[in-house]
Amino acid sequence: MTVLHSPPADPGLLSRALEVGGRLANDAAEVISATAHRGCRAEGADRTHPFDWVTDTGRTLERHTRRVLAAEFPRMPVVGPSYHAVPAGHEYRWLVAPLDGTANYLAGLPWFGYALALLDTEGPLVGVISDPSRAEIYAAARGRGTRVNGMPIRISRRMSSAGYPICLETDGDWPGGFTARASAAGAAVRMLGSAALALAQVALGHAVAAVLTSYHPWEVAAGMALALEAGAVALDKDGNPDPLAPDGLVVAAPAVAKEVLTWWRD
Repeated sequence: MTVLHSPPADPGLLSRALEVGGRLANDAAEVISATAHRGCRAEGADRTHPFDWVTDTGRTLERHTRRVLAAEFPRMPVVGPSYHAVPAGHEYRWLVAPLDGTANYLAGLPWFGYALALLDTEGPLVGVISDPSRAEIYAAARGRGTRVNGMPIRISRRMSSAGYPICLETDGDWPGGFTARASAAGAAVRMLGSAALALAQVALGHAVAAVLTSYHPWEVAAGMALALEAGAVALDKDGNPDPLAPDGLVVAAPAVAKEVLTWWRD
């Protein structure tokens, strides 16, 4: 299997991005924890799906993130739910999902969080995710591995599809036959309702794979950084390595990536 290898990055930039991203993730954890389950106002913004919600909490966190990043990295654009366009001519860009899993947050289901990633032209450089329900901050940087609350983690090479969950995130119909094939292999399919946290579960070794059929780039970039640095592979539907394929992704432990991809494609 061909594995994507991105070029090394400036060590000083990685350190600064991790420090600032970690600060923002901690800020977000405090805000989200303080407002969860309290009936924060929600609105639909250009809703194409019943669960496309915008909350005051999300708006507040996105504004705060943009203010901090504009001061710390003034030449790097920030892309998120409010502003999608990326100006031409920029080597680096930030992607922020200020409240990923908004429907869960509003319903009181503990699968939501904050995700922030720094990308270059090759893909994710740095990713941080705050998981307030579990009091955990996940962070990764290219070439430096993945950490949970400061402790390094790595995907086990002994992982197989049997006996492990597989996360599936889709806004449409579940891929036909996918769950049946997973079940026949001894795996169980779970939908968390947060693309960022689904990818984090792969990095953590809680899930052997995640299949994402529809998403925004800012929802998956940070989780992709975590998963890749923890040892996962990312494949598009044709089996090519691609960390941000626009038409769907399989992110998995290397030993099972082709198997899970076959279930999806078939």
